[in-house]
Amino acid sequence: MRIGFIGLGNMGGGMAANLVKAGHEVHAFDLSQAALDHAHQSGCIVAASTREAVAQADAVVTMLTNGATVSAVYGADIIGHAPTSALLIDCSTIDVAAAREVARQARETGYAMIDAPVSGGIAGAQAGTLTFMVGGDEEAFAVASPLLNAMGKTVIHAGDSGTGQAAKICNNLLLGASMAATCETLALAAKLGLDLQTFFDIASKASGQCWSLTTYCPVPGVGPVTPADRDYQGGFASALMLKDLRLALAAAQDAGSSVPMGQKAEALYAAFAEGGHGGEDFSALIKTF
Repeated sequence: MRIGFIGLGNMGGGMAANLVKAGHEVHAFDLSQAALDHAHQSGCIVAASTREAVAQADAVVTMLTNGATVSAVYGADIIGHAPTSALLIDCSTIDVAAAREVARQARETGYAMIDAPVSGGIAGAQAGTLTFMVGGDEEAFAVASPLLNAMGKTVIHAGDSGTGQAAKICNNLLLGASMAATCETLALAAKLGLDLQTFFDIASKASGQCWSLTTYCPVPGVGPVTPADRDYQGGFASALMLKDLRLALAAAQDAGSSVPMGQKAEALYAAFAEGGHGGEDFSALIKTF
């Protein structure tokens, strides 16, 4: 299948490479020359523009930074420039309203489109082990599934357009709050004189166990290897966690939902990221405690 892939950053670059490995012809574009060079080394065909990348595509995959960029790129360079037979797949994490509006515009001009944000971080993008949360109709989901499975290990249909984004921001609201709680708990355990490996062995088998502890422990040398063992480099940047938490809080306000734990997590990540740590993995929040 011929795929136009737009957005080759830390996540998109690995995803595009895995589509090539699966045997697809990937025409890729990004504003960064370094990203284009890396894509070329991964077997992608480098395009000079978004319009060129999507011109003859059977499917278009986008991995962009925010809702405004997604709306602009689809409105100016994808809708009306890709064949209407092409399936549009947006893997960016954006607000639900923007996702539904872009999908509406796509449908009105004859395209099928899904929103398919991901979980799994840079390592998951490179390894092809991402989780995709998909919003869109059943027919589009069925067509997209083989492509998504080439980039991930778990592909779940959440419902109609926008529900993929809703699932992603709810997931990351839970993740941000649970990581904050994990960080403060480990700091307390250390101050109470507990050996952290011993506490990990206990808590990971007791009622307090959670993914932020057992799979992504924020303490170096404890549990599986995580970004904490690489001085909090790589993984999922604190600035991106802050972005997702703010998307979740905005959605909660629109829905009239109370999210006090999410609000506290957002405040903690705002202080941390805006204090010069935005590029560090989100588990580096433990430094706050």
